[in-house]
Amino acid sequence: MRRILPGIAALAAVATLGLAAPAQARQTEAAPQAAWGAAYFEFTDSGNDKFVFKLTDPAKIQHARDLLSGATTDRPSVIGTIVVGTAAYNPNWSYHYNPTTVDFFDVATEVCDAGIDYVEEHLSEVGGAFLPGNTWCPWSSQLVREVSAP
Repeated sequence: MRRILPGIAALAAVATLGLAAPAQARQTEAAPQAAWGAAYFEFTDSGNDKFVFKLTDPAKIQHARDLLSGATTDRPSVIGTIVVGTAAYNPNWSYHYNPTTVDFFDVATEVCDAGIDYVEEHLSEVGGAFLPGNTWCPWSSQLVREVSAP
């Protein structure tokens, strides 16, 4: 019995270290992501209006930067949920994207497509038959540049 207990204790210690190491690795990997913070990008549409949106997800920030640099052409258009109200980084419009919902797409349903100015003109209708669920996916959206924080 005396020989078994030290063996079990050693196995428990090794198992604990084995579980702790991946957790430490996850923390180390997550640390650079937290340092990214927010990034702001501008896109244009077929009407040549410009719209600024905020990204907070590191993978989406990188995707936007890759689109701008030409490193990718996948999922070039912007989609997300719009919120009525101005944002400091997008002062020219009475609405903005909820930053946590912004993503990129190749193909989307027609029901969420509209131009920047058209959304502004019909803002009171957003969420009903026009842009159901407040989801906006301007098909002609094209990233133009990354902009400075307001």
